[in-house]
Amino acid sequence: MRFPRLISAALLASTLSLGACTGYQKLLKSSNVNEKYEAAIKYYEKGDYFRSGTLLEELIPLLKGRPEAEKAQFYFANTNFMQRNYVLSAYYFKQFTDTYPNSPLAEQASFLRAKSLFRDSPGYELDQTNTISALEIIQDFLNTYATSEYRAETESMSQELQKKLENKAFQSAKLYYSLRYNQAAVTSLGNFTQQYPASVFAEQADYLRLVAQYAWAKESIESKQRERYVDAVAIYQHFIDTYPQSKNLHAAQVMYDDARAEITRLKDVPTEPTAAN
Repeated sequence: MRFPRLISAALLASTLSLGACTGYQKLLKSSNVNEKYEAAIKYYEKGDYFRSGTLLEELIPLLKGRPEAEKAQFYFANTNFMQRNYVLSAYYFKQFTDTYPNSPLAEQASFLRAKSLFRDSPGYELDQTNTISALEIIQDFLNTYATSEYRAETESMSQELQKKLENKAFQSAKLYYSLRYNQAAVTSLGNFTQQYPASVFAEQADYLRLVAQYAWAKESIESKQRERYVDAVAIYQHFIDTYPQSKNLHAAQVMYDDARAEITRLKDVPTEPTAAN
């Protein structure tokens, strides 16, 4: 008896689903704007954002000039957000705030636009143009709505995107070190710590800069070595002053001692500029 009951229940569910689907198909073909609008709102409130959004997209131009148009446009933008169509939701939330700048929903729409762009931001290893754009929109929101109930969440999004850009910058600088382009590594790692002095990667960047400077000096022609070892000593002094408890102190000390010995050895070597490295 159990299986016939299960089959009956399945058939009933299929029938109801088909009926609902048939009703939805009829709505799509209907020319009754009010009926479609009421159905779209009901679908939205039930969390059926696909059907709601499909109906609303068709209705928005038909509702132009009517009081329902404002709610329809906001809901349509949010159906895209809820379906993770973040590029589209950002576009439609902006369209909403451009059309209804004084709406009670304008602040929420601006926030959801910023959140859409935040969600669309790619991983740090990819191009960060979208992340930079998202940060600009987030900052605009914070400037416009200084006391917003969404402020804490918006600031958190901003901090997360900043960390992503920071990670991207560090990995890009570190790549020169990994490829043993020591001169470029010294420059790029130095630029990184200047731009992000409080970064979680700052200590590692300063240490790798010392390693790269030391290696650059070691592989240089003799007439260039002394000045580059002097620079290595300066980087070492900055490193131990800034990170006196670093786990890399011993390795740094070894490079420092060797650099000092080389400076002494090279004191009488001419340092005229040459075309070679």
